[in-house]
Amino acid sequence: MHDRHIEEVPPTAPTATSTGHDPVTVERGSFCIARCPCGWSGPARRSRDRARTDVAEHLAAP
Repeated sequence: MHDRHIEEVPPTAPTATSTGHDPVTVERGSFCIARCPCGWSGPARRSRDRARTDVAEHLAAP
């Protein structure tokens, strides 16, 4: 493998930890809630997939 100069390395997208967000989903009975250490939490969802979508929307928000 060859060495690459810094200006040749493509920029990477920010990760959850680099933006200060590391959201998780928490199960409460038959509901799933998305929560983030920044204080944000999504609504209780019966659909775990929808709770994960809430997390993705939170990370995409400015």
